[in-house]
Amino acid sequence: MALEINEGNFEELVAKADKPVVLDFWAEWCGPCRMLTPIIEEMHGEFDGKAVIGKVNVDDNPSISAKYGIRNIPTVLFIVNGEVKDKQVGAVPKAKLVEKLNALL
Repeated sequence: MALEINEGNFEELVAKADKPVVLDFWAEWCGPCRMLTPIIEEMHGEFDGKAVIGKVNVDDNPSISAKYGIRNIPTVLFIVNGEVKDKQVGAVPKAKLVEKLNALL
């Protein structure tokens, strides 16, 4: 299961990560977010040890959402060394997210 990123573990799991980080910003009430969930879960398994794959619930973690200026969900950020390198807004096929992540590995 993808990591649940929250305000308590953000610094350790994202800011100090030594691998690329994929953050899925989502909410329970968001239909397109639920469509993306199985893709994020698959990527978590497939990229284990190569990347950090996590989910941020925007309702529970407003400060993280604000830090990255998240205005639409789902939004997936690709972060390397604490810096956003790529971004995907909206539900997209898995291949698109994998392509973006592979470009950072």
